[in-house]
Amino acid sequence: MNREPLQFEVGAGSVIKGFEDAVIGLEKGEKKTVEVPPKKAYGDRDDNLIIEMPQKSVPEEITPEVGMRLQLVNQKGQAVPVRITEVLEESIKLDANHPLAGKTLVFDIELVEII
Repeated sequence: MNREPLQFEVGAGSVIKGFEDAVIGLEKGEKKTVEVPPKKAYGDRDDNLIIEMPQKSVPEEITPEVGMRLQLVNQKGQAVPVRITEVLEESIKLDANHPLAGKTLVFDIELVEII
């Protein structure tokens, strides 16, 4: 898949650790394929991030469906993205894990410029 170049500052923490580690030491024009394990990407899946909540907590204008993405607000007022994994008679199950948690990621990298 061809994409626009991703621009980031090494050490700024704006990309996953495994991707950042993979570009360190590359020269302009150099290419490589790298596998990034979960611990250097989005972490392992955490079953503690699966929650069940009553369907009556969902706004009336939303019909819950498996796969639907919603946002909850935590106690600090921060938005937490979740995905509906199960719709039961009176409740829904939500997964707050990152969609790529627990997955090994593969990147084809080409360093096009260092600024």
